[in-house]
Amino acid sequence: MTVFALLNARLLDPASGYDGPGAVLVEDGRIRDVLRGACAAAPAGVTIVDAGGQCLAPGLIDIRVKTGEPGAEPRETLKSAALAAAAGGVTTIVVQPDTDPALDDPAGIDFVQRRGAALGLINVRAAGAATRGLEGQSMAEIGLMTEAGALYFTDVDHVIADSRTLMRVMSYATAFDALIAHRPADPWLSQGAVATSGELATRLGLPAAPAIAERIQLERDLALVEQTGARFLVDQISTAGALETLARARARGLEVAASVSVNHLSFNELDIGDYRTFYRLDPPLRAESDRLALIEAVRDGLIDVITSAHTPAPAEDKRRPFQDATPGAVGLETLLPAALLLHHEYGLGLLEVLRPLTQGPAGLLGLEAGVLAPGAPADLVLFDPGAPLRVDADRLRSKSRNSPFDGRSLQGCVSRTFVSGREIFAA
Repeated sequence: MTVFALLNARLLDPASGYDGPGAVLVEDGRIRDVLRGACAAAPAGVTIVDAGGQCLAPGLIDIRVKTGEPGAEPRETLKSAALAAAAGGVTTIVVQPDTDPALDDPAGIDFVQRRGAALGLINVRAAGAATRGLEGQSMAEIGLMTEAGALYFTDVDHVIADSRTLMRVMSYATAFDALIAHRPADPWLSQGAVATSGELATRLGLPAAPAIAERIQLERDLALVEQTGARFLVDQISTAGALETLARARARGLEVAASVSVNHLSFNELDIGDYRTFYRLDPPLRAESDRLALIEAVRDGLIDVITSAHTPAPAEDKRRPFQDATPGAVGLETLLPAALLLHHEYGLGLLEVLRPLTQGPAGLLGLEAGVLAPGAPADLVLFDPGAPLRVDADRLRSKSRNSPFDGRSLQGCVSRTFVSGREIFAA
């Protein structure tokens, strides 16, 4: 029996709303008790871990992580992603199905989750493809993949343009109470675009799409949600116009959640600068007004989940002309300090920042984690929210180093990460 107590901590539990001193008692991989108050003491004979007054929170849950395994291991393996996640206080990741081959059957889901479990690091789960081969034509084996453990279904960055196909996917998913995620981007307006239409894209001569392309597609998707009653996740919302559409859908009672990339909370289109390809993202970076609207949507609870949108790409895929560079950025190690910018620069409380990183994704996906409560898995992160951090991409644990935060000064350092009561990272 393994029992230890984390004492002298500032407990941050978005699920209960508690932010204050206390301790957590861990036994056999689960939280046995949460002791609140400055004088919280552990039972006699229990191993003591002194938190030193740092923040103790549920481990982060990142529901949008790409790896290169299977099929493109030089970009990222499940092991390198898990090591990066552990260093970032991320205790659960959901691997995206755009691997080679695509995760569109139970065998693929089983492979990722077995391989992840064998590593003995973080919790590795998988999302299944919504359509076979992510081709948007025929429905994948949603029922069988649900039985195999797939947490939700998505074609990732591939838009399902055929409304009949998406409606069938949504309708079938309701039989299993399965969650469908979809990127809102009108495929005709967005085809070939690498930037958002406007003065900057015109000056740089970049192929661009109007921001309204996101809202147009979202209107279609939400109409299908209303028709089918499906559980739905708006994947990586990025514009103020789409937020307004989302708010109206929520007001009508639709069961719709939304995620946002931490990159779109941190950067705007001007960061592209002189064709800096580390800022080549999908969806592309938006106007400053969109970024500020996203931050307010996090504050108001309109956005349920913040993700790293971890997308590894080797240097040779980024050192190309901007429109030819592979989109995406790594972000597992920088997710927490990047999200803490909302606290340090925009006045969000720590619980407001942590909620869409813990309780929000856990509730959406039906996970036990994401809370500090007796019986919950002892997936924990201990961190100092004010500690200075200068990001050095060369020191990241990911096999790819394409971080837009490279060289940027942030605040928030992870000291220790625990999964099922096991310490898997210590700074």
